[in-house]
Amino acid sequence: MTRVRLSVAERREELLRAAVEQIEERGVAAVRISDVASALGVSNALVLYHFATKEKLVAAAFAHAAEGDLAHLRRLLGRRTTALRRLRAAVRWYAPTGQAKGWRLWIEGWAAALREPALREVTRDLDRQWKAAITEVIAEGVAADEFRCPDPTGAALRLTALLDGLAVQLTSYPGAVSRARAQQWADEALARELGLEREALTASTR
Repeated sequence: MTRVRLSVAERREELLRAAVEQIEERGVAAVRISDVASALGVSNALVLYHFATKEKLVAAAFAHAAEGDLAHLRRLLGRRTTALRRLRAAVRWYAPTGQAKGWRLWIEGWAAALREPALREVTRDLDRQWKAAITEVIAEGVAADEFRCPDPTGAALRLTALLDGLAVQLTSYPGAVSRARAQQWADEALARELGLEREALTASTR
């Protein structure tokens, strides 16, 4: 079958998507340049032309995944509605019971980042931007007198830590925590950080 000739940007995008899929399937340690090339029916040389090494390909793949998640987060938090509704939508999406990034991919990324400085910077930047976005909307809600939170930065950190931890439990240890219980804990944590009753979160969506 004749392959459509792609621009450099399009080819890079294609390679990054394939790399993300292969990392999710095989893990960072096991994935090879040849796995990505085979998935697309291209040569190893083509992959190396764009990324030079496996380490650069992996870091770029995680950056690509992070950009997609951050773009969606910004869309959720940029809606024309109350800060409370935006926060609840973001937390529910990001939680391991929602539709956010493939958590297996990010757990792999966290583990590999302990040994790979380039990847560590990618995961750190994603974490930094997520917390900053949540902090900003919490501060907006406080200013609008929607809820009380004396420490928006600390609240964002605690929420992130809880959601990341629940993701590890649900992804790595199936059955350890039910999805319903994890969602309940996420809702309770958000309500607690905002000085609200949990029922107020449900009421905010009506």
